[in-house]
Amino acid sequence: MSTMAAQHDYYEDDAPPSEEAVTPASSLRAAAERLLGAKEAAIVPADSISGRALLAVIAIMTFLAALTLGAVVLVRSAAGEWQSAVAREVTIQVRPSEQRDIEADVRAAVALTSGTAGIAGARAYTKEESANLLEPWIGSGLSLNDLPIPRMIVVRVAPGETPDLGALRQKLAAQIPGATLDDHRGWVERMRAMARNASLAGLAVLALVFAATMLSVMFATRGAMSTNRQIIEVLHVIGARRDFIAGEFQRHFLLLGLKGGAVGGGAAIALFALIGLMSDWLKGGAEDSLFGNLSLGAAGYGAIIGLVVLVAGVTAGMSRLTVHRTLQSLD
Repeated sequence: MSTMAAQHDYYEDDAPPSEEAVTPASSLRAAAERLLGAKEAAIVPADSISGRALLAVIAIMTFLAALTLGAVVLVRSAAGEWQSAVAREVTIQVRPSEQRDIEADVRAAVALTSGTAGIAGARAYTKEESANLLEPWIGSGLSLNDLPIPRMIVVRVAPGETPDLGALRQKLAAQIPGATLDDHRGWVERMRAMARNASLAGLAVLALVFAATMLSVMFATRGAMSTNRQIIEVLHVIGARRDFIAGEFQRHFLLLGLKGGAVGGGAAIALFALIGLMSDWLKGGAEDSLFGNLSLGAAGYGAIIGLVVLVAGVTAGMSRLTVHRTLQSLD
């Protein structure tokens, strides 16, 4: 730190006290200038073991916070894709009956549904395709000819349209006994609840991470003040501004927060970029619809960069607050 040639920058008043009024203060001021004139006697040590330890703590905390934030972004993105995919399709189930021809019922259901406004098309699963849907639960290689396997009809909703599914459900029930329509509303509500709960859990984890970071900065600031307590007390006695002393700590810990945040945030960005590149390998088959795209996208990466800036700001602000409170105790 440079010497204090411009003394008005750190005194409580616009001008230093007169030498006639406060003669002892002049001696203290000269002592403070001699102390601060040496490079090793800066108010905040430029490099110390505690500073390196705090840098590592901030990097780890930022990495964990970025992981949490990225996970929340991925979950919300996946939930949005699931809801959109589910909302674009509805299913009709036609149960077989001994008194009716199920093939005729399936054709009638397809014709009735295709003629409904807002429906882009309807496709009926064959008996073999319907049986294949049961393989994950009952296994393969079994004869299902004697079982009353329902027939499925997949109905696609036209983009931007909102068909009257309630009226369609009533028509199916009236004209085709055993036909039921499922708009998957229960699944959509579950997805919304899951995304909401995941976001709340992520916010709770972020709050804990920031609380731990603030405590670490507070203890580190007090440690730095204790190390150079002699200089700080001399400056405080001769009337140095609290804002001047706090500003020195704020600048130091702001740079420390930026460095630690950049390390932790950069590691998280690299990890998510790697996961995004490997997403095609990680997902497959039925899992493809579950996880969707594992890339954060520009918004997700921007959120992590914003998190780094926020960590640096919190670090600097907490340091300044701690210095002010400590100096108040010296009065």
